[in-house]
Amino acid sequence: MKNIFISLMVAVSLPLFVQAKATKNGHAVIDPALRYQKLEGWGSSLCWWAAQVGNWDEKKVDEIVDLITSPDKLNMNIFRYNIGGGDDPAHADGHMVKGKGKRAEMEGFKDSPTAPYNWEADKGQRTILLKIREKRPDAVFEAFSNSAPYWMTYSGCAAGNEDPLKDNLKPEYYEMFCDYLLDVCKHYKTTYQIDFKTLEPFNESFSDYWYAEGSQEGCHFEPESQMKIIRMLYPKLKATGLNTLLSASDETNLRQFLTVQKAYQTAGDIWDKLGQLNTHTYSGTNTEREEVRRLIRQSGKPFWQSETGPSKGQGLESNLLLAQKLFDDMRIMRPQAWLDWQLMEEGNNEWCVLRGNFKTQEYKVIKNLYVRMQITRFFKQGYTFIETGNAGTLAALSPTGKELVIAVLNTTETDSPLVIDLDKFAGKIASVSNWRTSETEDCQSFQAVKVKGKKLDYTRPAKSLTTFVINLK
Repeated sequence: MKNIFISLMVAVSLPLFVQAKATKNGHAVIDPALRYQKLEGWGSSLCWWAAQVGNWDEKKVDEIVDLITSPDKLNMNIFRYNIGGGDDPAHADGHMVKGKGKRAEMEGFKDSPTAPYNWEADKGQRTILLKIREKRPDAVFEAFSNSAPYWMTYSGCAAGNEDPLKDNLKPEYYEMFCDYLLDVCKHYKTTYQIDFKTLEPFNESFSDYWYAEGSQEGCHFEPESQMKIIRMLYPKLKATGLNTLLSASDETNLRQFLTVQKAYQTAGDIWDKLGQLNTHTYSGTNTEREEVRRLIRQSGKPFWQSETGPSKGQGLESNLLLAQKLFDDMRIMRPQAWLDWQLMEEGNNEWCVLRGNFKTQEYKVIKNLYVRMQITRFFKQGYTFIETGNAGTLAALSPTGKELVIAVLNTTETDSPLVIDLDKFAGKIASVSNWRTSETEDCQSFQAVKVKGKKLDYTRPAKSLTTFVINLK
């Protein structure tokens, strides 16, 4: 036991930018001396699904929140609350509903520059937020904006500018937009005792697909515009007395995240105003992930993968490919948190873990919930990721060093042998438990894989994700 703890203590001093070469072969060497990020948690955005589900029968709301937050289920503890801008009422049931459905029409809190705040708005999303806080007192919340209210924009539409390459927020409304975001944060603090850890004023803002009468709220901001708003928002936030920190810039992919963050870095005064850096990983190469990791290290900031979804495939294939993205993100970029975009959808089995009907209040668990559970249930808050040397293997140690969690993935159509090498651990293996999701299994426990010496010989079934929980002496 002493030797295990010595090896872990030595590992703390190792630089976080160390990256052992990873392979996809049948050998994974788990190395407790190469320790990386500590997990803050797993989670999801609340928009758009919560704005609908929050209006359902309370018993069903409780069931769904329990599925999402319970430690023996999805064990999610991080949730992003969307501060809706609100579109022109004349657009109701129009372009957004035709594009993404009624759920995409998020309510704003203020209808004009002189209108009072309507704090009754957005009841559904608020109901889910408060239910989560009730069931997970340790939950972490972020507030984020997709667009300013429509009346602050050039186009008069919260979906974007007529030209998607141009900013939509009028400069004369920058200050009022900052006040709008802060007023919502202050209201949730004083009325509901919700402390947002972070406030994200942008969402995929360097992208070129936010256009007037589009399918959802969105707003383009050039990097220079983002920085002007951050410089204005930061002192206003400090003056509120809230503990909330600013986060940015939530770009849609790693290439755009790197472009914007390098602009922040060059400016010289932006990173000092940010408490956290966020990105989405809808696309990105492993080379870009390595570059992101180096940039994050230079910033010295906490870092979240704050939104992502599937890139290709259908059904279980898509679910497992998304799990590979999670592995790549956690092993190479090393964010402290990893979040999904949607938890419930109506028309697919890829962008959600629950498939529902927002009108009839019916829902069912789909395969992706079990795929995600293979990770989020067993890789717990406070665990530290360690090196595996294998791109299809993820591993983490508990704070005491007595529990080792290893997940192994097979996205192919054929069974694949794997040797999990634990020779670098000084202590003995007390016990092994294992769970698997495949075409025929749903996070199901099975007969423990035997350890030979300090090696586990395991054949990964085709299209499967397996999690081992190993108790160490």
